[in-house]
Amino acid sequence: MNAIIMSAGMSSRFVPLSWECPKALLEVKGEILIERQIRQLKEAGVTDITVITGYMADKYDYLKSEYGVTLVYNPDYARYNNTSTLMCVLDKLNETWICSSDNYLTENVFFTQPLYSQYSAAYAEGETSEYCLFTDSNDDIIKVEIGGIKAWYMLGPVYFSSEFSKAFKQLLCREYIKEETKQGYWEDIYLKNIDGLPAMRICKFESGIINEFDTLSELQCFDTSYISNTRSNIIKKICADFHCMEKDIKHIKKENLEVAAFSFVYNGERYIYEKKE
Repeated sequence: MNAIIMSAGMSSRFVPLSWECPKALLEVKGEILIERQIRQLKEAGVTDITVITGYMADKYDYLKSEYGVTLVYNPDYARYNNTSTLMCVLDKLNETWICSSDNYLTENVFFTQPLYSQYSAAYAEGETSEYCLFTDSNDDIIKVEIGGIKAWYMLGPVYFSSEFSKAFKQLLCREYIKEETKQGYWEDIYLKNIDGLPAMRICKFESGIINEFDTLSELQCFDTSYISNTRSNIIKKICADFHCMEKDIKHIKKENLEVAAFSFVYNGERYIYEKKE
């Protein structure tokens, strides 16, 4: 059994923190996100761990000496999605945990050694835009739809059995010649070809066990220390200009402009911050 931790992406929605540091290397409740996950894997006996890097790859170098992980660089991280990440480690896919580096797991979910391929899932009480799962009486996933209401949705680590890995590797190589595949997620390939792949089961978790933060505001809800201290030099500079505190800078969101920029609200007014080259 081995593990692959995907950490190549730019986390563009997590501006401005992601301009200064990869999201996986943020400190959350006293621990670095990716370090916590590596420790949990090792505690569960998974010692063959590969971290796939891309954006700010050099910041991950210390993990080799401190944790003994293997680092693999994805040169296509900026133009393609996570299908390109898995293409970098096809030789590692066997009995494999596929992990996202920015997940915070309140419990060590790796202690149970799965007998089947499985995808972790959480329940949405209301509407969600995530990948929602439909299962049969054996909890095998039979359909995946993007978006739903009161549904179990994909969230957290995935386990590939050797049988699933063998079939999925062949499928991924065949599909990767298509531009739409390169631009998409590996889950998109899975949901389109679910009937032709070995069964994957849902693994349901109670709310709060698997946590993922897409924006700074989501992280602030989970780790309230980020309300008064965002760890961002950019936000601190904005506060110095406005003579305000970090908690006064609110509703930060990425702007889809030709330049790298985000907007924020201060004192009821929305402002645009453009990244300096």
